[in-house]
Amino acid sequence: MKIAKNLVATIHYTLTNDGGEVIDSSVGEEPLSYLSGAANVIPGLDDALMGLEKGDTKKISVSPEQGYGEHDDSLVQKLPTDMFTGMDNIQVGMEFEAQNPDGENHFVVVTQVDSDGITVDGNHELAGMNLHFDVSVEGVREATETELEHGHVNS
Repeated sequence: MKIAKNLVATIHYTLTNDGGEVIDSSVGEEPLSYLSGAANVIPGLDDALMGLEKGDTKKISVSPEQGYGEHDDSLVQKLPTDMFTGMDNIQVGMEFEAQNPDGENHFVVVTQVDSDGITVDGNHELAGMNLHFDVSVEGVREATETELEHGHVNS
């Protein structure tokens, strides 16, 4: 069976950046199972895996546009320290849930702490990066009705 929309694909992957540094890998762990065509994985990876079947391997490069998007400078803001009232010891790397002007919630990461404010970044950590996947297809199966209704694989 070949990977196609609304089928469950199970893959092992190693993700690297342009410099060859490993960013993430499922090797030695449980493989990743996802509902193909349901936005469970980034579009460039989902598209490149279509038509593969169990036992296939593939090297896939995904541009930022087909991955986590370009880095958006407007999502980086320096906020007054008093916006973090009640929180002691704010440090670089801390994550907070914030609300954008449209009222939608998203996560931001603290990237700098100064006496005059705290800089947060709402970009995904992989935004603006070319992503390189080394993938092996471990299995392909029909999705259950529940998985199709929910739009993701049930564990």
